[in-house]
Amino acid sequence: MSQRGKGAVIGIDLGTTYSCAGVWIPKKNRVEIIPNEQGNKITPSMVAFNDTEVLVGEGAKNQISRNPTNTIYGNGNNITLIGSESSKFSDVKRLIGSKFDEPQVHKDMESWPFKVIKGPSEKPSIVVELKGEEKKFAPEELSAMVLKKMKEACEEFLGTEVTDVVITVPAYFSNSQREATKKAGIIAGFNVMRLINEPTAAAIAYGVDNMTDYKDKNILVFDLGGGTFDISLLKVDKTGGIDVKAVGGDTHLGGEDFDVTLVNHCIKEFKKKHNDDISGNPKALARLKVACEKAKRDLSSTTLTSIEIDCLYNGIEFSTKISRGKFEELNSSFFDKCIQQVGRCLSDGKMQKEEVDEVVLVGGSSRIPKVQRMLEDFFNGKKLCKSMNGDEAIACGAAILAGRLSGFEKEKKQDMVLLDVTPLSLGIAVDIVEIGEKDCMSVVIPRNSSIPTSVKKIFYSQVNQRTARISVYQGEGVKVKDNILLGKFSLSSLTLGSNGDSELEVCFTIDVNGILLVSAEEMSSGLRNSITITKI
Repeated sequence: MSQRGKGAVIGIDLGTTYSCAGVWIPKKNRVEIIPNEQGNKITPSMVAFNDTEVLVGEGAKNQISRNPTNTIYGNGNNITLIGSESSKFSDVKRLIGSKFDEPQVHKDMESWPFKVIKGPSEKPSIVVELKGEEKKFAPEELSAMVLKKMKEACEEFLGTEVTDVVITVPAYFSNSQREATKKAGIIAGFNVMRLINEPTAAAIAYGVDNMTDYKDKNILVFDLGGGTFDISLLKVDKTGGIDVKAVGGDTHLGGEDFDVTLVNHCIKEFKKKHNDDISGNPKALARLKVACEKAKRDLSSTTLTSIEIDCLYNGIEFSTKISRGKFEELNSSFFDKCIQQVGRCLSDGKMQKEEVDEVVLVGGSSRIPKVQRMLEDFFNGKKLCKSMNGDEAIACGAAILAGRLSGFEKEKKQDMVLLDVTPLSLGIAVDIVEIGEKDCMSVVIPRNSSIPTSVKKIFYSQVNQRTARISVYQGEGVKVKDNILLGKFSLSSLTLGSNGDSELEVCFTIDVNGILLVSAEEMSSGLRNSITITKI
């Protein structure tokens, strides 16, 4: 908890492609979005390394075309290195909070143009070149660089030290990813008061600004950003309390994927027209990536746009026209996934679409006309809420929560009750017997359970077993191999009962930040051991 007078308290939306910060201003009774040193209210989540320095934010973005293979973006949550040797950009997705030996990491490494090695604590380390020397960085260290840049901008704008922060994370982030994000905040010099799901933060901003009719409302927040897609189904009561009913989404889906389809389309067009392949040229790909991102944005307001790049490759000028219809065709499978996830979230929240009062759009990619039409059709013509600034809403909600936690906010919103949910199921695989195979995960806390929470479950050891080894997993797979291993611990010197087994009580406790504590106790002797899932 923040100490009053220690410094300003802010909220940061640590985005995949852009980040944004806000501060609650008590005298004005509102949030102010803080501009960076260039005066922009959103900052590229980019880090670049060159012969003389490390560049973060605008500076990193401005040199992409000159230094494509040494520019990393995505704040560590969804790192992408421009300049893949393949025909698509290599997304180092979900590296933050991952283990090097995870199958998904090795699968992604096949297409990465940069070197990834096993670092301390079995975490992946990204190898880059800085000042002519090879340097290694953990994903959370890259996130910390972006956070530190945001901290400096806030201190410059506010004229005071910034100490405490609320940081947003994708709703579908795993426990290890959340803990890694918190660690990034600490590396950047913050006291992280709370992590909050991005759609929940947007709902806070929406609730503060729109609950003027004093009615309970069911709200679906549709958050389609640059690298992640999140949905939250919430009930906002007339006092401003927020009860999250269900979350869903995809940490591998967002505007970057739409850019990639355009880039691949242009690569094919270039090869067709000029019989030359640019997919192996990092600088050409970097320039093409920038042009395709601009075209994507243009097609939200026009039905036809051009992509024109002088001397793209071997002195050849590239020019092509892209229609909105073609863009929609290229990305139709992604758009379909979005709507499917909406249906799943409603099902998890046990709510019919007719019961949803408001559909709130957040994130830059939610501006895409096709996405909006599909959402309106799904909700039988319901008018979508587009009143909030999609780039600033999440930071705004985080700043409101930061103000409440700090005690700076004196209005009735200070009494707001926030009930969130766990995004993925949590359970154990043990060499003790309950029901089923020991290579299956026994779920203790199902996904979309309200948090904070504490759940206990009884297990029995095998006959004559003196040590119970307990592995904690997160995910929706039946088999443990399909889920994320969060940690392990043992309970030794078990007392055997008359049947030769022991009765064990396993307890899962999740705090308001979504951080997990798992304990196990032998019922007859009181022998106990536990693990806090913090190591990544």
